[in-house]
Formats: sequence, structure tokens, C-alpha cells
Amino acid sequence: MATGAGLDAQLMVGAESAWGTSVTPDHTYEFDSEGLKLDPTFLEPTGLRAGTKYKRASRVSIARRSVSGDITLEHATKGMGLLWKHSLASTVTTPTALTAPAYEQVHTPGDFRGKGLTVQVGRPEPATGTVRPFTYAGCKVGGWEFTVSDNAIPQLKLTLDGRSEDTATALAAASYISGSKVFSFANAVLKLGGTATTTSGKTSVTGNTAVATVITEVSVQGAAPMATDRFGIGNSGLKAEQLENDTPTITGSLNAEFSKAELYDHYTANDTIPVVLLLTGDAIGASSSNDTLEIILPAVKLKAAAPNVGGPDIVSMSCDFEAYSDETNPPIQVRIVSADATL
Repeated sequence: MATGAGLDAQLMVGAESAWGTSVTPDHTYEFDSEGLKLDPTFLEPTGLRAGTKYKRASRVSIARRSVSGDITLEHATKGMGLLWKHSLASTVTTPTALTAPAYEQVHTPGDFRGKGLTVQVGRPEPATGTVRPFTYAGCKVGGWEFTVSDNAIPQLKLTLDGRSEDTATALAAASYISGSKVFSFANAVLKLGGTATTTSGKTSVTGNTAVATVITEVSVQGAAPMATDRFGIGNSGLKAEQLENDTPTITGSLNAEFSKAELYDHYTANDTIPVVLLLTGDAIGASSSNDTLEIILPAVKLKAAAPNVGGPDIVSMSCDFEAYSDETNPPIQVRIVSADATL
């Protein structure tokens, strides 16, 4: 039964064959919130006209159309590969088969050119109970944030920039992935140090150690600055494809109890250390593999790590870090092990 509330909302995503050309979305996601919106640019009349002091509606037009906004969702154990592929512009097309029924995806940064998503949001109308479809084409992920917090489900937030909005396309039928679960803070491990190596396109870290101090939150963010205002004559007010136009960054933060040896000393020594954030879920059938999300940053520097006494409570510290290229390994690798045979 329709409620006319957000309870009936749906979010679907599909990879475009050609950037900016809308496709029927085929991935349905459970999500927490979305803020996608049309951003029109209005041309206002400025000419002086005797006999009237107000701008005339007949001379107002829309010169540009664009789309922007965020999507926030809990990180599931299935179906997330498409989102990571477009967040990093990775080249993964088909997951690698492990022991059945487990598959592995290894995402590393690549070329954003030609990559686009069609995103459809179904927004329930309170008065009628009808779920109204809003379809956004030509969407690229310009920024993302993955957060693991104490007593919470890990979340992924995507910042999108798109080309167009369409409200005439029919609402796609939602089809949720069977058996998809979510990761938990209880399944997260943060490891520091060791040696990162890349073999056959996959990075691993040996000799690292799980952090012993109490960490209550870890966040990793990626940003790929893009020219999002490529409007030209003959495009009917629609933008050309967004292209990278500045240095991409990978940053992060963690909230922890004060630890001089594990954290602060790396900060003052300007050490470059690998960081591994590992989340492990349930077993995948009889494959001997578990649902896995692993983020590897081979060359991290702590940029801020201030322990402060704020009273009688436990002394805490907030650490900011940035991941760099070590000129050998990719600056970030996101590895997924799941039952997904396709993206």
C-alpha cells in the first residue's frame, strides 16, 4: 500500500554506453537520502523600457541546465561494484571468479572520460501517493566519502554532477539483490605500516599491524575535480562531458584515543605508511571466502594529529591524513569479494 512518504522512494542506477545518453537503470539500491536537483541558469532581461520598471517574463529564458547533488547509502555486501567503478574510474568490467560462488573485484583509479551513469530517483507525492520518476543522465562521481563509525553501519556518500533531468521517463521496476546484507563497525579492522607491493594488478600489504588504540571513526574521501561548466554553442543549453581539470586527492580522518607511538610519532616524523581498512562479512556459500571490502592506501602521511585534554575524560586525538602516489603502487585500491558475478 502506498504511503505517499519516503518509505516508497526508490533509487536506481545504470551505466551508460555513451556518456550523457540515458539508459534504463538496472541496479536498485537501498539508500538513506538523496539531494539530486536540476540547476537551471536563467537569463534575465536588463534592457531599459519606458513605461515599465519591472523585468518582463516574456524575456526570461534558461540558458544552461545542469544537475548536482549527493546520494548517501549504507554499504552493502552486494551490488556496490558499479558505484566504486565510477567513483575511481576503474577499468573493471567483470569480476574475477574465485572458488564458487565467490568473485573478486579490484578497483584502482583510471580515466573518467566516457564513463557516465543514469540515475533515477522515485519520489513519492504525498497528495496522490504516486511515485514520480526523476531521471538524471550524464552523471559522474566527482567526490565520494566512505565512513566507518562506532555502533553504525558503514556508509558511502557520492557527490554527483550530471547533464540533464527528465521527468517523462517511466519509473523503472525496482529489483533488489537477493541476499544482500551490510557490513558492520564490529567487522572493521584498521592496519598501519608494513610494505605495499602490486603483483598482477593487485596490491597487498605485508608486515602491517592492526591498530591497538581505540578508534571510534575512520573516514576516507576521494575528490576528482572536473570542469563541469563546458557549455558551448549548439548544445541547446546542455553541458559537454565533464573532464578532470585539477589534481585528484584522497584524504581521510580518524577519531581515536591518544596514542603517541601508533599515531602521533608518525605525524611528527613525517612518515609515509601504508593504511589498510578491512571489513569482513559472512561466508560466501562454501567458497572459503567471506564478503569483503578492503581499502588499501599504500602511501599515507598524517597531516594533523593533535591530542588534547578537554577535562577528566579520556584524552582523544583527531588525525587527518592524505594518501599519495609512491610511484610504484596505485594511490588507492578498493577490493571487493562478494557473490557478484557482474558489476
